[in-house]
Amino acid sequence: MRDLDLTTLRLFVAACEHRNIARAGEQEHIGASAISKRFAQLEEQVHAPLFERHRRGVVPTAAGEILLEHARAMLASADRVARDMAAYRRGIKGQVRVLASVSSITESLPDDIASFLQQGAHAQIRVDIEERLSSDLVRAIREGIAPVGVCWDAADLEGLQTLPYRSDHLAVVAHPDHPLAKKKRISFEQTLAHEHVGLPASTAVHTMLARAAAIIGQPLHYRAVVSTFDAALRCVRAGLGIAVVPREIAQHFGGGDALRIVPLTDTWAKRRFAICFRDETHLSPAARLLVKHLSGLPTGN
Repeated sequence: MRDLDLTTLRLFVAACEHRNIARAGEQEHIGASAISKRFAQLEEQVHAPLFERHRRGVVPTAAGEILLEHARAMLASADRVARDMAAYRRGIKGQVRVLASVSSITESLPDDIASFLQQGAHAQIRVDIEERLSSDLVRAIREGIAPVGVCWDAADLEGLQTLPYRSDHLAVVAHPDHPLAKKKRISFEQTLAHEHVGLPASTAVHTMLARAAAIIGQPLHYRAVVSTFDAALRCVRAGLGIAVVPREIAQHFGGGDALRIVPLTDTWAKRRFAICFRDETHLSPAARLLVKHLSGLPTGN
């Protein structure tokens, strides 16, 4: 198969997203007839039909969906090449892209990366952080989209090399007037009689709590589901329910008299984070320096 043309792939992704070739052409400033010719050549090149054409537009076929996933990864890589070379021209001699879970970003990762960059030997290194769900993060590291990831170590890290990072501890956060607010410590099972404020089902915390509730054999009742820890704590502050979040985040965003933080006694409430990568020998010198710095930090709380 001949080399795939990035311009054609960009048009292909735009057509899939808009479900319309003409709109893709408007976005990329290319006529629809020229795009159709490119797509015909692309289908001939990959030996498969890529679109089902309907009166109102187009829909990618099964083969088109496969190509779409790869095309997005290839375009993202090409864009990173352009950004990295532009950074090099500005004097940046090393660049590392880190994918990280929301918990690691909210807790300590930005400060740990900042301490790395503040060292004189790392003055010409640039570190970019991108938030990802743990499952998406691991897949991206496996596919080579980014060299380094930081996530909960209970994620499916098979096939990747890992090093320990920091840890945290899940706790119940309650309004001062809530019945659980006066507890010193509490088991997760004791929280199931009360309404919770939770995060989306795709997050690591939600997955952990759902698994624990299933093992206990009791339902977990959510009164509100929000997208961030800060939003969850705001709901708790308003008296809408309790939330199970990392203690470190609760102390940072919700301390003081407005909320009560009660650590969970369950063994699984102590979470450990991992730095993951495909192969340490294939990391760039800058990435190896960052990994060494992060893995050398204290892991306990």
